[in-house]
Amino acid sequence: MTDLTIVTLASLFAGCVDAISGGGGLILVPALFGVFPTAAPATLFGTNKVAAVCGTGWATVQYAKQVEIPWSTLLPAAVVAMAGSIAGAWTVSLVPATGLRKALPFVLLGVLLYTLARKDLGLTHRPRLTGQTKIAVASAIGLVIGFYDGFFGPGTGSFFVFLFVRLLGYDFLNASASAKLLNTFTNVAAIVLFASTGHVWWHFAAVMAVANVAGSLLGTFLALKHGSGFVRIVFIAVVTALILKTGWDGFVR
Repeated sequence: MTDLTIVTLASLFAGCVDAISGGGGLILVPALFGVFPTAAPATLFGTNKVAAVCGTGWATVQYAKQVEIPWSTLLPAAVVAMAGSIAGAWTVSLVPATGLRKALPFVLLGVLLYTLARKDLGLTHRPRLTGQTKIAVASAIGLVIGFYDGFFGPGTGSFFVFLFVRLLGYDFLNASASAKLLNTFTNVAAIVLFASTGHVWWHFAAVMAVANVAGSLLGTFLALKHGSGFVRIVFIAVVTALILKTGWDGFVR
């Protein structure tokens, strides 16, 4: 099996998972590092972002056809998330992410335990905020998680989903739809930075992007067909995998 075939299949699967609950990077980034172990990390991250932004962008369009997206709330939050992502990427060039790498598994474990303890969490769509308060909270989510995406990255989509459920009262389906829009903006910000320094393999990224969109179509279809309960199950599975992966990276490797 060729290198391109392996990363294209990984991109397909990543697009499917990411469209449902976030966490596609958990699949595609390790695949890229495994296939190209001697490549510059920035190049692999940049190539991943190009593929991912196509999938998340397409998922946003598909969700918008079936789920009512609060554009007046999310567009300001998306712009703030993009600014946060740029700030995070700039900060990581000055400050090492070692401490965050070790703390992340415990943060994710808290998210998992809270979700498991609240068995009704995210199953009913009951937005609890309105007007400027809703915009302010959504923008705060965008700023914090956008900064995290630029600074470190793993689990960005899942963090967006969890905070939309917990703070805004969304169900998992609507939270996933909203997360896609913000994640698209943070990915665009990252791509601008990576591309400006030549850290994108466009010949790989183009093929991977097509596969990611195909996976995104499948993931969106499954999420819309099976609803919030299904998205919650996938979310729990992805967060569990993220705990294992980040724990290994932070304490073993």
